[in-house]
Amino acid sequence: MSSVRYALTTSATLAQEIRKSKFVANAVNVVSEDATIKYLKHIADPAASHNCWAWRIGQRYRFSDDGEPAGTAGKPILQAIDGQGIDNVIVVVTRWFGGIKLGAGGLVRAYCGCAAECLRQAQKAELIEAALVEFAAEFSVLPALHARLRTLGATVVAEDFADAGATVRVNLPTSRLAELRSLLADLTRGRGKVHLLDHAVLD
Repeated sequence: MSSVRYALTTSATLAQEIRKSKFVANAVNVVSEDATIKYLKHIADPAASHNCWAWRIGQRYRFSDDGEPAGTAGKPILQAIDGQGIDNVIVVVTRWFGGIKLGAGGLVRAYCGCAAECLRQAQKAELIEAALVEFAAEFSVLPALHARLRTLGATVVAEDFADAGATVRVNLPTSRLAELRSLLADLTRGRGKVHLLDHAVLD
């Protein structure tokens, strides 16, 4: 997969006719396997010849040829997803057979091509890796710290106050984590430490 990842901001649909067979690709953003199951039930046409699909959510993925020869539909759809660095997505390509057999190679090109073109035309936004971190700071440095957190693209999630200061929990892009560590070290003369709690994805 590409190092830069994207998510769909709207659903997308593309229709193509290939040697008298009609192919319709539908793509939508999903964040859980349950969401993929619900979408499949909603979008699959029982009257069609095949409803082939693939989805990817982070490191998890699945695909189905739905009766087409093994390896000719689901996996090519997944390759179209990964080829464009798209995450949190399901693509369903529905085929109505038109009477002309495409052969294995033709099916791969049709399913991959239809899915890829659908995704190319879809509206997308970059997914940004984020970190949930926690650190302690004295009251005297909190005003300067809050002002600088905004410039780092950080969002304060919680602050727990005690006699000496506060424990602050923030979300920020992982690319700015080193800057936060350096900032905290400067403001606290090396005493403040950033503790990584979790990773997430911001879109």
